[in-house]
Amino acid sequence: MNRKEELQEILKKASKKQAKLVDIIIDDVIFLEEQLSYLRTLPFIIVHPTDKTKQKKTEAAKQYKDLSQSYDNKIKILCSLLNDDSKDKNSPLREYLKKLKDDYE
Repeated sequence: MNRKEELQEILKKASKKQAKLVDIIIDDVIFLEEQLSYLRTLPFIIVHPTDKTKQKKTEAAKQYKDLSQSYDNKIKILCSLLNDDSKDKNSPLREYLKKLKDDYE
């Protein structure tokens, strides 16, 4: 089973309306995973040859940070599709905050 099939299997609960969106996001996630994997093989800092206290981030480090944030956001979207049935229920935190709000009003 390849990565795309694996993610599709996990997300098969998504509705038909979301199916196209899910496929696009899955393709993006796979692309980002490949890019992040490649960037991990590159150095993230350059140390000055004579003064070891001077260090500089490489372009790979900057790209890794940006791609990592994008990857995290896409994974959050996919995870939110899995938790779609919990929209009607309030989380314990929301119930607690609502109680606090009611107490102070």
